[in-house]
Amino acid sequence: MPTVAFHTLGCKVNHYETEAIWQLFKEKGYERTEFESSADVYVVNTCTVTNTGDKKSRQVIRRAIRKNPNGVICVTGCYAQTSPAEVMAIPGVDIVVGTQDRTKMLDYIEQYKVEREPINGVGNIMKTRVYEELDVPSFTDRTRASLKIQEGCNNFCTFCIIPWARGLMRSRDPKEVIKQAQQLVDAGYKEIVLTGIHTGGYGSDMKDYNLAMLLRELDEKVHGLKRIRISSIEASQITDEVIEVLKTSDKVVRHLHIPIQSGSDTVLKRMRRKYSMAFFAERLERLKEALPGLAVTSDVIVGFPGETEEEFMETYNFIKKHRFSELHVFPYSKRTGTPAARMEDQVDEEVKNERVHRLISLSDQLAKEYASLHENEVLEVIPEEQFKEGSESGLYVGYTDNYLKVVFPATEEMVGKIVKVKITKAGYPYNEGQFVRVVEDNTDTAIENIRMTS
Repeated sequence: MPTVAFHTLGCKVNHYETEAIWQLFKEKGYERTEFESSADVYVVNTCTVTNTGDKKSRQVIRRAIRKNPNGVICVTGCYAQTSPAEVMAIPGVDIVVGTQDRTKMLDYIEQYKVEREPINGVGNIMKTRVYEELDVPSFTDRTRASLKIQEGCNNFCTFCIIPWARGLMRSRDPKEVIKQAQQLVDAGYKEIVLTGIHTGGYGSDMKDYNLAMLLRELDEKVHGLKRIRISSIEASQITDEVIEVLKTSDKVVRHLHIPIQSGSDTVLKRMRRKYSMAFFAERLERLKEALPGLAVTSDVIVGFPGETEEEFMETYNFIKKHRFSELHVFPYSKRTGTPAARMEDQVDEEVKNERVHRLISLSDQLAKEYASLHENEVLEVIPEEQFKEGSESGLYVGYTDNYLKVVFPATEEMVGKIVKVKITKAGYPYNEGQFVRVVEDNTDTAIENIRMTS
């Protein structure tokens, strides 16, 4: 049996796609092996979001070549898409495929075995208008399944290379999304995370169909699905219709990740972001009315070119005022090939780091405050794995619908099920909980059990 090993760099979409590529290999009779062992084929799924992403990708490619100089080395993903010549120039790389045509990878491998000539299978992503179907019936991770619903982005923010790596916005056929969701639920997943490059933009390239309609269909048509989470959504995509769905659905969770990037209108203009702070604030207020207890997490870029102390403080104060529940804070890093990398007045590294620290401590404080609102509440948690690997303590860790990380006594049988847990001690990065009971899937079976025991 031929063996294949994978290494994934970068975002959740890449991890999803690696699983999809693995399915293709599995169908062709391959066995999956660890990246650190000797394999017949190595697939490196690369990232290019930062210059460091490129560098790490090159390091991993070289590591694969050293593991088995006779193995077939395939490089795919965003760095392969934007810089195919650079990747081909690494001695030992055999096949390069970008962020489309992944299904051709196995044919290229057969072709390579015969011809022994390196193959560059990277096309012009900007011309692609059709969503590439890549199916993932189940994941290595047992509890939360990702479901990719769209590809590409039309925004061209000045700090971002991604449209050049992923192409323009294209949505997956809703029928395929529903079908795949049902498949995942049938495989035992209770929670599905809708993911993509610009997830909230789903449907903007379609006639008479949008994200709100998709959420409604998932809610109504997928039997046995308990939780729908949106991996990320832009403020401009939170329409009144989306808010209405969030309000009425019992499956869409009370947690949204809304990237703010900056809380200053002047910085947002330089970033070429599509909203003002007044608009963002209005959306947040509407959301919190519709969904009491909603957790809003966000991404922030600190030290964007020209950011003054005043502009930074606008961001700081906005986040504090609107009580975000957690932030991912990134110091701005120059991405070669983007307008922001060529801007004057780049911010000094020390100033950036000092601001990053201030925002991270604000984030920690807000996260603790948000968690404390839920102390003594009984919430539903899906246990994911043992807490602190290999511990004998019998503690497991999982997430509530509003994205609180909870540690509580559980058993291996409970992993992936929905469990009622009382939050006994709120905190951050995790809360302590007390097991209450497992939620039965089906009320009929619960009633059966009662009859049998009474």
